[in-house]
Amino acid sequence: MKRVLLLLPVIMMFQTLMAQTNDWVTYYEKSGMTETPRYQETIDYCRQLATGSNMINYTTFGKSAQGRDLPLLILDREGLSDPAAIHNSGRAVLLIQACIHAGECEGKDAGLMLFRDLAIRDKGSKMLDNVSVIFIPIFNVDGHERFGPFNRINQNGPTQMGWRTTANNLNLNRDFLKADTPEIQAWMRLFNKWMPDFFIDSHTTDGADYQYVLTYLLEIYGDMDEGLTNWTKKTFIPGMELHLNESGYPVFPYVGFRNWHDPRSGLITEVAPPMLSQGYTALRNRPGLLIETHMLKPYRQRVEGTYECMETTIRILNDESKNLRKLIQQADGYASSTDFLKTPFPLRFKTRTDDSTMVSFLGVEYNDVKSDLSGGDWFQYSKVPITMHLPYFSSAVPEKTVKLPYAYIVPAEWSAVIERLKIHGIRITELKRDATVRVSTCRFKNPKWQQNPYEGRHPLTNIEYDDMEESRVFPAGSALVEVMQPAGRIIPHILEPQGNGSFVYWGFFDAAFEQKEYGESYVIEKMAREMLAETPGLKQEFEQKKASDTAFAKNPQMILNWFYSKSPYTDNRKGVYPVGKIYDEKLVESLKQ
Repeated sequence: MKRVLLLLPVIMMFQTLMAQTNDWVTYYEKSGMTETPRYQETIDYCRQLATGSNMINYTTFGKSAQGRDLPLLILDREGLSDPAAIHNSGRAVLLIQACIHAGECEGKDAGLMLFRDLAIRDKGSKMLDNVSVIFIPIFNVDGHERFGPFNRINQNGPTQMGWRTTANNLNLNRDFLKADTPEIQAWMRLFNKWMPDFFIDSHTTDGADYQYVLTYLLEIYGDMDEGLTNWTKKTFIPGMELHLNESGYPVFPYVGFRNWHDPRSGLITEVAPPMLSQGYTALRNRPGLLIETHMLKPYRQRVEGTYECMETTIRILNDESKNLRKLIQQADGYASSTDFLKTPFPLRFKTRTDDSTMVSFLGVEYNDVKSDLSGGDWFQYSKVPITMHLPYFSSAVPEKTVKLPYAYIVPAEWSAVIERLKIHGIRITELKRDATVRVSTCRFKNPKWQQNPYEGRHPLTNIEYDDMEESRVFPAGSALVEVMQPAGRIIPHILEPQGNGSFVYWGFFDAAFEQKEYGESYVIEKMAREMLAETPGLKQEFEQKKASDTAFAKNPQMILNWFYSKSPYTDNRKGVYPVGKIYDEKLVESLKQ
């Protein structure tokens, strides 16, 4: 009896310890690594983490289209939750987001375990000496709650998951430039408040089968600042690959195939447009790591691979925080200097198909069979691993460049565009009074729009124009957008018509293309004859137009409107781009007064 009494405190301590340990087991772990928690269960666990550790704070950073809170966890070794205080401490800030595509949920389950292990179980707390982490466990919260077992046809688990798009059926990872959704607008406010030094976006890929559990992409092909590009290529990637290889997760860059689904056709990597998360952050001078786990691998492997990738990123940033922050400061400084304006700015890149290197790729054996059902290629993958030696096309060159002005100027009446610029954190100066300004601009011609909607819009697919200069009155409230600022790399993509995902492309300026006045036939029939008689060369131009355009020649309305367009009554502002460019630095300074 005495021995039992002596053992009782030990037993009670063991039971208490076990209870505490079990309290921190995540929903995913309790399910046997096959299920992922719903929104409320995720929020509850986030709150539990914040209650259980002084190092973790839980907050929200906005609301979704359906009114759900967007959750955010903050991990700092001193428990700081203010971005300025953390930056002043000298620590780098890492932003991790998961479930931007809510069916791709490895990042959520990996991130919750990682926060627990670092803050509750004190695993490698030294990793947080020089880095703090902010974590969005579910970004697409509305899509996450469109929960079910049939949301990802190509994906091997979890048992149920969320949907790819938002409640408005918009893909958040196509919205980083146009910023139509309340979720991305909230993300922009978060990003500009915290200005994180590094970014991770966790995804699950579709496509061909191969051995890798994990592939990745960082913008090292020409669109990011040179200093940050070199650090990413020479420091971050080698360190990440070494750790993941040693951890049993060999990795390869996220690639496409020259022929879809067919690795033997060759591997290809392209520069990401700024509508995508890591393409956007690279242009904001913050390296962004895209994680793409392989959809056919078991869910547990994908979560564990994501965990390892997140952990090794923290380790590298902890060691490299001073170097990275210095390089970011230099990149922001360069974008704010006149040197930035001296070199043609690349708006678009293309990957060269005449320049490749041979690489080893861990694939699987497969056959390409002609389908007797669809008539297309049917790729039949086996379970037999093979090492392929393939051409890898990764050399990108600028396809479209532009000479940057000192400033763009957006007329006050285009207030929706001005508000989007502010959402991006772009510094603007609003004119205090009306001003007549000499600007460079353009007049659009032959516009064509995409017939089917894309991300809720009908993009302008043919952007042709003639450059022009003019003096124009810009009313008070017009936005002067100086290019020399930390966000300078993103500005041309928004305001240059041929920018990669420009606001012209997305239809923000569609009204400028519309004809609003017309001539009635009983007026134009008479006027056209007078014009033919009195205007030298007009008859020849008219005959050439009819000969070259049969649809025009057969359409009386088009013919009469053509004469209207040649008359002094035509709208001389139709097709003129409302945004102007100013190449005179002194003029920019005078407009700021």
